[in-house]
Amino acid sequence: MDENRHRSEDVTDTPATDPLLKWSVYMIRCSDNSLYTGITTDIDRRFRQHSEGKGAKYFRGRTPVQVVYCEENHSHCSAAGRECQIKSMNRADKELMWRSSK
Repeated sequence: MDENRHRSEDVTDTPATDPLLKWSVYMIRCSDNSLYTGITTDIDRRFRQHSEGKGAKYFRGRTPVQVVYCEENHSHCSAAGRECQIKSMNRADKELMWRSSK
């Protein structure tokens, strides 16, 4: 199989053995107390990009304050799907999710 092509996850894959499982889903609390959800392969780099105004347009006019939630060990496909799920949740459910993960 071409290693540059995506493949569906196999239940036997683990982060230590599968380099495709390097994606994270994260949630950032912003200066206006809103929550931003995204995906990345490097959460520290992505937070820095958002802070410097080089990330998502969402951060124009608001500042990222803190990463409040992070799920690791996703493939790109599963991270994008999980991001979609989280974005469709209401605020109370998002807060419950990140507060219970502490």
